[in-house]
Amino acid sequence: MRLPLHNRRMTDAADTFFPALHPAETGLKWLHSFAALGPDFYTELAPQPLPSPYWVGRNRALARELGLEDNWLESADTLAALTGSQPLPGACPLASVYAGHQFGVWAGQLGDGRAILLGDIATPHGPQEIQLKGAGSTPYSRMGDGRAVLRSSIREFLCSEAMHGLGIATTRALCVSGSDAPVRRETLETAAVVTRTAPSFVRFGHFEHFSYRNQHTQLKTLADYVIDRFYPACRDAAQPYAALLQAVTERTAHLMAAWQSVGFCHGVMNTDNMSMLGLTIDYGPFQFLDTFDPGHICNHSDNQGRYAYNRQPNMAYWNLFCLGQALLPLIGEQDAALAALEPYKTLFPAALQTRMRAKLGLPDAQPGDQALIDETFRLLAANRVDYTIFWRRLNRFTSHSGHEPVRDLFFDGESFNAWAAQYSARISGVDAVQRAALMQSSNPKFVLRNHLGEEAIEAAKNKDFSKVDTLLTLLQAPFDEHPAHEALAGFPPDWAASIAISCSS
Repeated sequence: MRLPLHNRRMTDAADTFFPALHPAETGLKWLHSFAALGPDFYTELAPQPLPSPYWVGRNRALARELGLEDNWLESADTLAALTGSQPLPGACPLASVYAGHQFGVWAGQLGDGRAILLGDIATPHGPQEIQLKGAGSTPYSRMGDGRAVLRSSIREFLCSEAMHGLGIATTRALCVSGSDAPVRRETLETAAVVTRTAPSFVRFGHFEHFSYRNQHTQLKTLADYVIDRFYPACRDAAQPYAALLQAVTERTAHLMAAWQSVGFCHGVMNTDNMSMLGLTIDYGPFQFLDTFDPGHICNHSDNQGRYAYNRQPNMAYWNLFCLGQALLPLIGEQDAALAALEPYKTLFPAALQTRMRAKLGLPDAQPGDQALIDETFRLLAANRVDYTIFWRRLNRFTSHSGHEPVRDLFFDGESFNAWAAQYSARISGVDAVQRAALMQSSNPKFVLRNHLGEEAIEAAKNKDFSKVDTLLTLLQAPFDEHPAHEALAGFPPDWAASIAISCSS
């Protein structure tokens, strides 16, 4: 049974308590395309205020991309609006309902338990949804408080921008606002709200919700919405819904190749955390690899290692299969659904090979490249080499020089020498300028390592947000040198290995 929409008119109540910003002060043109789907898809409700809010981090570059006024993120009224203390004029706040498989088990109805969608706005780059994460409880909170804590909010703010800086499809974060309001997790922490943006936050789980309830009319409405807004070419296909499944499959394959190439571990790849647009979504217990360990588990709550780094590509395919099952009432034929999933098996390895060739500085494919890539991964794992530093140092490796800085990362010098000879032979005929440019744009100097995030969080607890600002600047341009911040591109300290990131946020 669908949850009652008992909070539907809370927005009206909020208008009587909080003075609304004047439309001229926001410059936002609301579209509300998701709200137009109707009440079967969400519950309307107002964000719940946080007392005495303060700015933690502001993404002014994203604000400019959204077409916002330069002073929009400087306004006390904006701060109040984005922490629930007053509504944004024209917004239609709502929490959407979805379902999902969590750690491989059907969890039934879920939904936006602490996220409130304000609506989508017109921007120079197309419509973008604005969502508040941590803005209070909803009918889908499942006994939770609907809040986010400062710790996880800073991590999402920085990592979503880090992924964007790396050229990886992702939701983004416009700002983080904090409050001294207490939030109980494993310990007592303080509250925060992340204002995040994306063309859409629709997930695999949205489709699972209606499919498992046999609500096929709503399932079709949602599929048509996604096709018409994001995959219009599918409309002309003989089987539009199979075409939709294939399009999502292809985007997901490219996303997984991107994650694996930079050593990114998501940690909670449940179907309710998988985007229909192939975006990285819901940053919880994520991690960029320090030491290269293919079996690394970044989520302290993942006792079985379901979402270990080397299992992510297969888990993505498993999730796509669940999406295929959800869409089957619309596709009609099981064979058509399976055929729509089939490209993943060839597209993912091909996309990953393309990215790894770029990291190696190989502009064209040649026989033996995959063997070289496989041997590189094997050698990195056997020697427990720092993943990001290896690739960055490799930028200066040539057939005749630059070997020592890379060799110093390996304790098995003989194996490295054999690999270096193989690699030198492969790059001997490659144009040096082209190779250097390719590697410079493929091997970042800066990623959001866990210890860097922890240091920024600890400073922010004392109202020092300078480290958040510094990291944001570096992560927005991760391939640049930034010589003044060389230390932030160095090896992690010993204590970093003890950092445990769980689903609690």
